[in-house]
Amino acid sequence: MVGRAGGFAGLSVPIGSCAATYAVGVLHGRERERERIAVLLDDARGSRGGALVLRGQPGVGKSALLADTVRSADSMQVLRTQGIESESPLAFAALQRLLRPAMRHADRLPAPQAGALRAAFGETAVGATDRFLIFLAALSLLAEAAEQAPVLCVIDDAHWLDDASAAALLFVARRLGSERVALLFAAREGDLRRFDSGELPDLLLGGLDVASATRLLAEQTGEPVSADVLDRLMAQTGGNPLALVELPRAMTAAQLSGRQHLPAELPLTEGVQRVFLDRCRWLSAPAQTLLCVAAADDSTRVSVVRRAADLLGAGPAAFAEAEGSGLVRIAGTEIEFRHPLVRSAVYQAATTLERQQAHGALARVMTGVQDADRRAWHLAAAVDEPDENVVAALDQAADRAQGRGGYEAASAALERAAELTRDEKSRTVRLLAAATNAWWGAQLPRAAQLANDAQAGAPDPAVRAELDRLRGRIEFSVGSVPVAIRIWSRAAREVAATDPQLAGEIGMIATAGSTFLPEADRTDLDPDELLLGSTVQDGSARSRCFRSLLIGFHLLNHEGLAAAVPQLREAIILGEDLDETDLLTNLGIATFHLGDDKGFRRGFTRMLNQSRDNGAIGLVLFALPRLALADLSAGNWAGAAANAAEAVQLARSTGQPALAAMPLAQLALCATIRGDEQYESLMAELNQVAAGPLVGILGVLMRDTRLWAQGSREALTGRPAEALQHFEQMTQPTLIRLAAYDRLDMAIRAGHLDTAARWLADLQLFADAVDTPHAHMVVAHGSAVTAVAKNSTVAAEAFFVEALGYPHDAGRPFERARTHLAYGEFLRRSRRRVDAREQLRTALQTFDDLGAAPWARRAEQELRGSGETARKRDASTVLALTAQESQVASFVASGLSNREVATKLFLSPRTIDFHLRNVFAKTGISSRIELTLLELDSVPAH
Repeated sequence: MVGRAGGFAGLSVPIGSCAATYAVGVLHGRERERERIAVLLDDARGSRGGALVLRGQPGVGKSALLADTVRSADSMQVLRTQGIESESPLAFAALQRLLRPAMRHADRLPAPQAGALRAAFGETAVGATDRFLIFLAALSLLAEAAEQAPVLCVIDDAHWLDDASAAALLFVARRLGSERVALLFAAREGDLRRFDSGELPDLLLGGLDVASATRLLAEQTGEPVSADVLDRLMAQTGGNPLALVELPRAMTAAQLSGRQHLPAELPLTEGVQRVFLDRCRWLSAPAQTLLCVAAADDSTRVSVVRRAADLLGAGPAAFAEAEGSGLVRIAGTEIEFRHPLVRSAVYQAATTLERQQAHGALARVMTGVQDADRRAWHLAAAVDEPDENVVAALDQAADRAQGRGGYEAASAALERAAELTRDEKSRTVRLLAAATNAWWGAQLPRAAQLANDAQAGAPDPAVRAELDRLRGRIEFSVGSVPVAIRIWSRAAREVAATDPQLAGEIGMIATAGSTFLPEADRTDLDPDELLLGSTVQDGSARSRCFRSLLIGFHLLNHEGLAAAVPQLREAIILGEDLDETDLLTNLGIATFHLGDDKGFRRGFTRMLNQSRDNGAIGLVLFALPRLALADLSAGNWAGAAANAAEAVQLARSTGQPALAAMPLAQLALCATIRGDEQYESLMAELNQVAAGPLVGILGVLMRDTRLWAQGSREALTGRPAEALQHFEQMTQPTLIRLAAYDRLDMAIRAGHLDTAARWLADLQLFADAVDTPHAHMVVAHGSAVTAVAKNSTVAAEAFFVEALGYPHDAGRPFERARTHLAYGEFLRRSRRRVDAREQLRTALQTFDDLGAAPWARRAEQELRGSGETARKRDASTVLALTAQESQVASFVASGLSNREVATKLFLSPRTIDFHLRNVFAKTGISSRIELTLLELDSVPAH
């Protein structure tokens, strides 16, 4: 039954009208499906959480399988919910029904999660809540309930789930680890609205075979069915169980037995709704009105339907007649239809006026605070002309939805409110808000469409500029970066005269994004054109930071890095205490261009920590690949792998698989450097994710990261010419500089000294501009290996000594070790074996410490060539940990409890406990105290 939940075995579990009358019969021929579901339940009982999606045409028996599963869920808690078409605009409505019986465990959740969940369900009034914090709270609540007994969540008609509930349940399904939780969905195939479950396992239910259909007909009709009639029914229904149950009821015994001709045309499977409608048309007009009200209602409460029907003249007699027909049934305080097709058939068959009258009556009786959102939507469905009262109700519903993270619902309410708004400016503002909420809800195509619709009628320059800011963000993220830059540039110019502050902010974003593009595609915005001197008078750190970034990025684009350095560094200082996302993001871009590893790490660590504390998974996903990049450059590959692996999992969990591309490329690069056998599988997975056209800024960065990984792989397998081909295709200056050692090495080994010289000249220009120890160290190393290739031994040694003379805190220990290795190789080939050994020993120790196995083998080989056998070091047990185990160990070692770690990583405490047991087993330790003594590379800041 919709919204009802079962309990432990032995307690009464309502089966639901969708399956109650024909559940046993349509299970004929479903042995394979029942076995697969049984495995799902057994896995959950054994602490292996999972999910399964049953798919099929209407009437194929999905609901019957759900009912059968509920009956067989021995020793499990059963939670149930169902998607309802008219309820789809209401954020978290289906999730609330599912979790209502488990909310008694909410007090055991971390306070932010419990508060977010209660706010999502309208139990408390709070400010804006990150939607993913609600998703995490749902996972945590189910995990807590499962500590008492395994949990089975049954979700019928998943294609009609409201967007927020669907996203939350998919997040839970993808994050299940060792939880004793199983999710079983049923979704219709071939409908306009589809349940997109991504990579979750699914089962497609087809029609019954002849033997199963024969048994079903025999049970249902109680009459013999001739072979010819059976053939005709199978041909017309495709073996659809519901059709086989319902259609014979419209036939006589003589027709079934073949003694009388069948009608010329039997209703096809797609038209089974007509069978229900025929039954409905035999009812009186008041009873049909009552059915229309019940079909329009989404509360499923008897009292609501009864009062609304009374307003339309359908009294108790109509209620009794409708229930007596078998099309609806009353179960306690709820009314439910015999089958989802009954609801849709009744509603779709009603005239527009009849539907509007039903919605209007429902709005009039839904006066309680808890029904405010439903009332707003019923009011909206009852009118087709602009109505300010209805608009106000929808605006309030949107505010409530946005406050609890239901961005899809807020967007839908605002879009409908815009349709009912007369004033063009107000209409545009509402469409902008609808588009923004769609963006927050990851509905990017819809956000773009809404923003485009609003653009056509936007009379106010500031509103048009905000629309363009959003349109540019969408393009920058999932579309064309050059197009995004053009949109932002035009918006900044158009609003400069009326709002220079806004013009400067949008212009800064455009100039920052331009730094990733070829010169021809960059914006030609002039800061003086935008600012008009206004922000000079605004002495706030925020305004000054925006201004310095705008000017700095403009200089970087048009005059080069040397001219931009003072402004960018000033912006970084001004932004040290600012937390605005736009500033943090673009300050990160500034530090990236300056090669400021510490500043880059500091900014995105701050963003990551704030996002973890707030449960803002979207920003966590944004920050993780950036921190993985910082870890890569610092030689902290365990940290890089942990951050990248978490980003991949979160991208999948949140239904954004394209965002897994960049971290997958980073994992492939880590695997290459460490000689990890997973390189091939990671690269295959990356190629699959990136099979389509590369879009958005992450597509641009992913391309170069993948080329870097591929070039490094070719280099380590002794194919310098092939490696160089990959390195030559890299286009991003920031990543090119990070890969400088690999690029120079391969250019020289492939005999392309002119290429090496050109690249070295670019590195020299960068070092002159930023004047940092590390930048000079890279140039000295490049000069040394180039001199070796030219047999300039005196110059080579001088450059090696210079490179190693920079302080160790210049960073990047892997690069420093490569200089020791190159110097040792040079000395050995110069027959200075004793001097070479010192350099090679240092290189070998660092490579061992970092887990760079291929490089350690190369250093060992060189050391043997110098006449010394390297002492074999014990492999670190820490290196045997997976990325997630390493991350869990690091958090625990820093003093966090399992529950606190679970909150940080958006997992359940049971999953953290599972990983921690693996850590103890692999490292041979037995306590959390001993864990603090391990040398863990990926210790996170928090």
